[in-house]
Amino acid sequence: MTTEHELKSATLYRRLWHYLRRYLGVFCISLTAMALAAATEPLFVTLMKPLLDEAFVNKNLDTMLWMAPAILGLFLLRGVMSIINEYTSSWLTGHLVQTLRQELFARLIRLPVSYYENNTLGRMISRITSDVNQITDAGFNVITVTVRDGVVIVGLFGVLLLTDWQLTLICFTVFPAVVLCIQYVRNRMRRLSRESQKQMGQLQQILHESIVCQRVVKIFNGAPFEEQRFARCAKDIRHNNIKQNVTRSVSTALTQFIIAIALCAVLYFAVMRASQNAITAGDFVKFVMGMLMIFAPMKRITNISQSLQRGLAAAESVFSFLDEHQEPDTGTHVLKSNAITLAFDRVSFRYPNAPQDALQEISLTVNAGETLALVGQSGSGKTTLVGLIPRFHLPSSGNIYINDIPIGEITLASLRDHIALVSQDVVLFNDTIAANIAYGTAASVTPDAIENAARAANALEFIDALPERFDTLIGENGVRLSGGQRQRLAIARALLKNAPILILDEATSALDTQSERSVQSALDHLMKNRTTIVIAHRLSTIENADKIAVMREGELVEFGTHQDLLQKNGVYATLHRLQFGKN
Repeated sequence: MTTEHELKSATLYRRLWHYLRRYLGVFCISLTAMALAAATEPLFVTLMKPLLDEAFVNKNLDTMLWMAPAILGLFLLRGVMSIINEYTSSWLTGHLVQTLRQELFARLIRLPVSYYENNTLGRMISRITSDVNQITDAGFNVITVTVRDGVVIVGLFGVLLLTDWQLTLICFTVFPAVVLCIQYVRNRMRRLSRESQKQMGQLQQILHESIVCQRVVKIFNGAPFEEQRFARCAKDIRHNNIKQNVTRSVSTALTQFIIAIALCAVLYFAVMRASQNAITAGDFVKFVMGMLMIFAPMKRITNISQSLQRGLAAAESVFSFLDEHQEPDTGTHVLKSNAITLAFDRVSFRYPNAPQDALQEISLTVNAGETLALVGQSGSGKTTLVGLIPRFHLPSSGNIYINDIPIGEITLASLRDHIALVSQDVVLFNDTIAANIAYGTAASVTPDAIENAARAANALEFIDALPERFDTLIGENGVRLSGGQRQRLAIARALLKNAPILILDEATSALDTQSERSVQSALDHLMKNRTTIVIAHRLSTIENADKIAVMREGELVEFGTHQDLLQKNGVYATLHRLQFGKN
C-alpha cells in the first residue's frame, strides 16, 4: 500500500517531469550520450579475457592487431559522448533554472500583501536563489547516476554472469542490506535538508536586515546583538552540515563494508575454482576487474538517495510557493471614467490572529473631485482604511464602491491604474532618477513629461545640481538622496501618473517649510477634479479639505468640514488645540 510520503514524492516527480518534458529531445540526446559513454566500461572489461588468454597465455600476437584499435575506439567514443552529455545537461539545467526562477518571481510579485506580512523576506529570496539550484543539481545528479552508473552496473553484472554465474550470485546477496541502508539515509537526509533550507532562509533574513537597517544598528550599538544572532544561525547551519556529512559517510562506509564482504567471498571461491581449472586466467582477471570496477558506481548509487532527498525537499519548498494563492482578481469591470466617487459601506477589517477589528463599520462617501482628510492618533486605522482602496486587503465585512460598482467586481489592473499613492515610507528603486519618476509608465512618457513632473514636485532644483541630472543612479531605496529629496521624487512619480484617485499618506512630511509650500501648491493643483484621500498628522495641511474624517481605535468618531468640527468642540478640536497651542 502506498504511503502518504510516497504519494507526496510521486506528485513532486510528476511536477518536475512537467518542466522536463518541454525539452524532451535534448533530454533524450543527453540520456543516450550518457548511456553510450557508460557502456564503454563493461565493454572494456570484456577485452581482458582475449587480451590475457590469447595475447599472454597463447602468445597470439595477431590479437593485438584488433585489440589496440578497439581500445582506442572505446575511449574515443567515451570522450565524445561525455562531451555531448555535459553540454546537453548544462543546457537543460540552465533552462530549467531560468524557467523555475521566472515562475517563482512572477508568483512572488503577485502574492497578496498578507503573505509578505506573515513570511520572512530571507526565506522568500532563498527559494528563488538556492532552492531552485538544489532541485536541478540534485535532479540531474540523480539522472546521471541512475542512467550512467545503472548502465555500468547492469553491464558489469552481465559480464560477471556470462563469466561465472555461480560467483555472480554471491554479489546479489548484498542487495537487501544495501536497500535497508539506503532507506534509512533517505528519510534522515530529507528531514535534514528541510531544516537546512529554513536555516539558510533565516541567515539571509539576518543579512538583509543588518544591511537595510545598518544605521539603526549603528546608532543603537546593535552590532554585538546582530553578531550573536548571525553566529547562532551559522552554528545551526554548521551542525546541520555535519549531520548530513556524517550520515553520508556512515552510509558509504557501511555499504562499502557490505560489498567488501561479498568481494572477499567471491575471491575465495574464484581462487578455489581456478585451482580446479573451472575458469581461465583471463576469466579470473575479467571477473575480478569487473568486481573492482563496480565499486565506484555502487558507491554513487548508494549516495543517490542523499541527492534525491535534497532535491525533493527543495522541490517541496518551490512548489509549495508556486501553489500559494495570488491576489484574488475575479473582477470583470474595467474603469473608464476619470470622475470617481468613492463610498465605504459599513466596512470592517481585522488582521489575521488580531484580537479585535482594526476598522469597525466605517461608512462615508467621497464624491468625484472631493478631498477627504483622515486624521487621528497613530494606530487609529487611517492607513488600514486607505489600504483597502487598492485592495491590498479585502474587507472582513461591508463593501467599498467606486462609481456604485463593488470594488471586487473591478479588475485589479484597472483599479490600480486609477490610483496614485505617495506614502510616508518612500520606496525607490536602485535606478536612475528618470526611471524612478517614470516607474510603470516609462514606455509611454517623454523626457519632457518627466521633467515637468519633477518641476511640479519641486525636485528640479536638486536634480539640476547633479552631474548626470535625470540619469543619476540613486542607490538602493534612494540612499544617495536626502529624505526630502526622496519624498519629492515619490510625489513627482504620482504627479506623472495623473490618476483620478490620489492617496497621500503624509506626502509632505519630510519636506522643509519652503519646499512644502511649493509641493503643496502643486498637489492642490493636481487634486482638482480628482478624488483625493489625505492622511495627515499636521492639521494645517488639510484645513481646506472638503471633508475631514476623525478616527479613533478603528472607528469613525467625527465627520465634517474643518469649521464644522471646530464648532463641535470634540476630538478634532482637541487635536487642533494641541497642535496650535490654543487653550
